[in-house]
Amino acid sequence: MTAITLPIFGQGSQPAEEDGVELDYLQMPEEMFIYRMPQISVDLNAANLAQAKATLQQLEQDLLSYPASGRAIDLTGLDETNRRFVDELIGEGEVSAICRGAQTLRIQESVLAGVWRLQSLDAQQQMVSDTLEVGIMPHQISQIAFADAARQIDTDWAALPEGVMNAPPLLAELNAHTDAYQPDRDPHVINLSLLPQTEQDLAFLEQRLGQGPVTILSRGYGNCRITATGSRFVWWVRYFNSQDSLILNTLEVSQVPTVACASPEDIADSRQRLREILQVYL
Repeated sequence: MTAITLPIFGQGSQPAEEDGVELDYLQMPEEMFIYRMPQISVDLNAANLAQAKATLQQLEQDLLSYPASGRAIDLTGLDETNRRFVDELIGEGEVSAICRGAQTLRIQESVLAGVWRLQSLDAQQQMVSDTLEVGIMPHQISQIAFADAARQIDTDWAALPEGVMNAPPLLAELNAHTDAYQPDRDPHVINLSLLPQTEQDLAFLEQRLGQGPVTILSRGYGNCRITATGSRFVWWVRYFNSQDSLILNTLEVSQVPTVACASPEDIADSRQRLREILQVYL
């Protein structure tokens, strides 16, 4: 019988190139946010948790009635023990946001997707309000992001900076889509990673689009960093792998990029998870 040698495939299986150049494989994200049942501190087990129980039962009702539920659940009345219990139970999920203005609004998704913690801080960074809300995304984000945004992007390129080549037509494209944009429409995405953009092009785009007051971070595989520009409905969305290398660079015309939003299915799943949590701890 003649021995048969099977071919071997995959990275490292082929001989090196004659010129010594090796393929540079893209490092893909290695970590992923996954749900875990919250772990509550042992010393809270015997505490009086009536306030926390009432708060979480209201949250369960809001999840059950979504999308009809629209009111915020105020947490400022909780005492220290009950607040700590709620903090540990809802935890921190994969999406967070900072909205800057006269007051700073910090938004953090809980481990229950579609349940958001909103904290307003005054100029001295003292907490003014602390609430829970159920929804795809807190409506305050889109309101604050473009409250003072320009309705039109400056497309005057009579005297372009040196090195700017391909950015100007993109501004005209963005203007056309922001003029026609409606909240119920699909977002319009420009993939800068697929376009021949120079460093001067990117700097020119940033200068003309301006900087808005909202920054969102979505952590899943790697990070997605989303910033509102100073132009209405235009977001800059950058995807990074777990080595913090930029792997996708886009501009998006939308109210809020979908990558940061929960879905109705997420909210239904969170309703079931909260019910299971309450059965264990309350």
